[in-house]
Amino acid sequence: MPSIFHGLSPLLHLSIPEIVELETTILYETLQTGQKMASNGLEWKVNVPRETLATEHGVTKRMYTQLQGQILKILMHIGSFLEKARNIAASDPRKVIHGVKAGIALSLVSFFYYMRPLYDGVGGNAMWAIMTVVMAFEYFVGATISKAFNRTCATFLGGSIGVGVHWIASQCGEELKPVILQVSVTILAAVATFSRFIPSVKARFDYGVMIFILTFSFVSVSGYRVDKLLELAINRVSTIAIGTSICMFTGMLFYPVWAGKELHNLIYKNLERLAESLDGCVTEYFKDKDDNLGRKHESYKFVLNSKAGEEAMASMARWEPAHGRFKFRHPWKQYLKVGASIRSCAYCIETLSGFINSEVQAPELLKKHMKEVCMTLSSSSSNVLKELAMTTKTMTKSTKTHFFMQEMNFAVQSFQNMFKDLSEQALLLTEHEADEEKTAQRTKTIPIMAIFPIATMATLLIEITERVAGIVVEVENMAAQAEFEVVNYEKK
Repeated sequence: MPSIFHGLSPLLHLSIPEIVELETTILYETLQTGQKMASNGLEWKVNVPRETLATEHGVTKRMYTQLQGQILKILMHIGSFLEKARNIAASDPRKVIHGVKAGIALSLVSFFYYMRPLYDGVGGNAMWAIMTVVMAFEYFVGATISKAFNRTCATFLGGSIGVGVHWIASQCGEELKPVILQVSVTILAAVATFSRFIPSVKARFDYGVMIFILTFSFVSVSGYRVDKLLELAINRVSTIAIGTSICMFTGMLFYPVWAGKELHNLIYKNLERLAESLDGCVTEYFKDKDDNLGRKHESYKFVLNSKAGEEAMASMARWEPAHGRFKFRHPWKQYLKVGASIRSCAYCIETLSGFINSEVQAPELLKKHMKEVCMTLSSSSSNVLKELAMTTKTMTKSTKTHFFMQEMNFAVQSFQNMFKDLSEQALLLTEHEADEEKTAQRTKTIPIMAIFPIATMATLLIEITERVAGIVVEVENMAAQAEFEVVNYEKK
């Protein structure tokens, strides 16, 4: 410490101007020294270890690689999405057309905003027409009509009751007016909401009940502050009627998609799938080990999963007007009965399909012995199903159906006789098992345990024929109610 103060002692005797002059001199000399070093090629440098530079370079490169990977992943997702959209459009171009129809409907209803005479007629309530088109326009014509009808009627009913409740509340004075409005909203909304749990109401009027609650609550609550309530309700109903009219006009005139026709096609295609599965299951069971028949016998799975679609399309088809060969009161409910009988048969085929892959199998010799009669039985049953599919597809009554039914019944009888012979052979084994002198006969008999797998097969095939007969009854009832044409192929 003394040495430091000893070095600074000369500076302590300097005045402030002298100290400033000394600092200026030192700064000038420092700048001169820097210029000389620069002129000699020397520069200021910072030494950084090479390990640090390598680490920073690696981090930057890794971040760049991760960014590239993220961008590539996003592009792959976009490409996959576009590929799926292209496949959907290629498999069913009607879906693309539906999108175009929705755009056309919205363009038509937008004229009420763009054109001054139309806008003056409905005013700012034209937005309700646009909302109606967005909410009510559906893929099937029946669904569009159902939603349009529900929305229009519910809006009219909710608006009318709302205006009526508002008038009654106004007659009771300003003090009781909000109480009456609030009580009416609570009661009607509660009752309407509960009605949505009733199956018949939910199936056909669920959307209408929801719109009724919305409209009634809107009119009742807004009526407390709005003076021209009746005019407001009329504007709402008129704009919604305009929107629903445009929806139905666009849906029925531009490439319409009828729910009734789709249901009709689904029923006859399910019959074809059922016949294909039945043939495929029996062929798969008796095939050779080296044969590869694919998975044709699994078409029944689509039939089992078609119940929801059938019910939805039948509900929508009841709203549709007469179109094509489908009359106004076409028996759509009977189509559901046919679909139910088809699924009942499909459950048996599902069990038969599971039996094919069972670990317990009949001996190969016994399978070869029963192959012909089983194939004949399955072929006759599938012929009945194929003829029913053709009858449904062409909407005609065929005389071949009863002929194929006779063949199926004859095949059932032959199958039962064959199986009876096998049972008798197994019974002989149990009777003569203790007889040593009949060893030669025992070698020709069939063990009773070996018959169990083939007995299961027999039971399933006979049960399938019974359910095929049930399908025939339902299809004939449908043909009678829909008044199918009678076609006699024998005369042709």
